Amino acid sequence: MACNETPFNDTLTAVGCLRVGHAEVVGGTSGCTVILPEGGAVAGVDIRGGAPGTCGTESLHPVHLVDRVHGVVLTGGSAFGLAAVDGVRRYLKEHGVGFATEYGVVPTVAGAVIFDLGINKDGAPPNAELGLEACRKAHRGPVLQGSVGAGCGATVGKLQGLACATKGGLGSFFLETPRGVRVGAVVVVNPFGDVVDPHGGRILAGCREGPDSHQFLGTAQAMARQERLRGFSAADNTVLAVVATNARLTKTELTKVAQMAHDGLARAIVPCHTQVDGDTVFALSTEERDSVDVSIVGMLAAQVVEKAIVRAVLSAQPRGGLPAARDLLHDPSAIEHLVQ
Repeated sequence: MACNETPFNDTLTAVGCLRVGHAEVVGGTSGCTVILPEGGAVAGVDIRGGAPGTCGTESLHPVHLVDRVHGVVLTGGSAFGLAAVDGVRRYLKEHGVGFATEYGVVPTVAGAVIFDLGINKDGAPPNAELGLEACRKAHRGPVLQGSVGAGCGATVGKLQGLACATKGGLGSFFLETPRGVRVGAVVVVNPFGDVVDPHGGRILAGCREGPDSHQFLGTAQAMARQERLRGFSAADNTVLAVVATNARLTKTELTKVAQMAHDGLARAIVPCHTQVDGDTVFALSTEERDSVDVSIVGMLAAQVVEKAIVRAVLSAQPRGGLPAARDLLHDPSAIEHLVQ
């Protein structure tokens, strides 16, 4: 089977030439997710919000030498979790994948972290061995969603602290146009703000009125009544995304795709891109078909990111004493409709 001939599914791997793997720490309150483009992929990145945690993103700048990325790592553990990148780099080198030099291949790996040290306070953060495990588990089938991989420790709605948050997670979505343009996304949803239904504004996951409450506070409305934000760590948040397309695009064009993909965050997370979020979007091209206008791909990227965010919270399971969206929403038919 050629790498672009993937079994039908509606997640990122349906783009083709991509493998995705998850690994979790003991106890399942943190983890990492790796995206491995077969043979590497042209890539861009766009970072917003005021508190990012990244590794290797500078090499994706359009004016820099390296033109391909061989792995992208999304991980929990805050800065400690970036150790998972070392395991991914080791795996790729062992398999002969990387930037060719006269001294052997050097894999180009980019990564970004979420802060989940609160929910994972009794566990170790992701490390190189976990990154290696995620690579070994990577496959081309449908991406597992919910409280898996980097989504294990994700939480949503921290205006009143972690105790009043809702469980976040990892989601994925895919679209294909009638002309065969494929665009997919994987998103780790760990924002300061609330996740809402983009088409009606209903809060799906977010800050609750109290630690034992099943009622959402409404973060944006509560913030409007304040002058200063208190009661939370400035590093507790961040949404990470990888979008990919089969259309042939340059690093500059993919940087624009990553920028436009952030619109998906703005539709589904209220508020987003705050000073206490480190929102980061990577964009990849597997170059399996001719080029397409970058604005078309960027529009589609925003759509798949929006859908993946909703899937992430509706697929999440309770962890660390926090309820998940399915525990708080009492309309199963509406939930299933949103997941589609």
